[in-house]
Amino acid sequence: MSGTTERTRPPTAQQFVLGELRRAITSGELRPGDPIRQDTLAARLDVSRVPLREALKTLEAEGLVVHHVHRGYFVAELSLADLEEIYRIRRLLETEAVSAAFARGPDDLVETMELLQRDVERAARAEDVTAMAEANRRFHFTLVDASGMPRLVRLISTLWDATDAYRALYYTAEAHRQQAVHEHRAVLSALREGDLRAALEWLDEHRDHAVAALREVLALA
Repeated sequence: MSGTTERTRPPTAQQFVLGELRRAITSGELRPGDPIRQDTLAARLDVSRVPLREALKTLEAEGLVVHHVHRGYFVAELSLADLEEIYRIRRLLETEAVSAAFARGPDDLVETMELLQRDVERAARAEDVTAMAEANRRFHFTLVDASGMPRLVRLISTLWDATDAYRALYYTAEAHRQQAVHEHRAVLSALREGDLRAALEWLDEHRDHAVAALREVLALA
């Protein structure tokens, strides 16, 4: 969590701590299984333990951290079975969301996603894992939000939250960043052409590549 003092703090200490913890997890600074040392973290961020505890409770509810009695908080770890189940459920839910978005067809959807894709590619070139993870999420959720189904979007968001730390591991490799850029462009091309089937197939391939890469990471852990 380097450079935190250079950023403008959010309105509350809890929001500030929550943002810093998210950034540390999604960037890979805190990796799955790492302990979260509250005293050290509170001193580094210059906050009391109260907003830190509240931020950790929020992250625990989202599945990003876990609490072990007498041991404290740790970045959540997933088994390969957990990871594959999450991505399988994502496939089902996101297919429904994208299909609904396609049917509703907001006029500016593709144009908005193209602008967001520029952010994805800029972050990929800069090798900025955190920025790429954030831009990638905005890209995908612009599409699922267009479904007009907020309950479905919230379910999908919960699944994404549970794998944030692993997404950081995926984007660390240059080949994976370029793969994601290529697949995003293919999705955009299919959407521009009005080809729902092709868009869904590319999104399936996008998720499958991530799972295959993370399967290797977990096998080495």
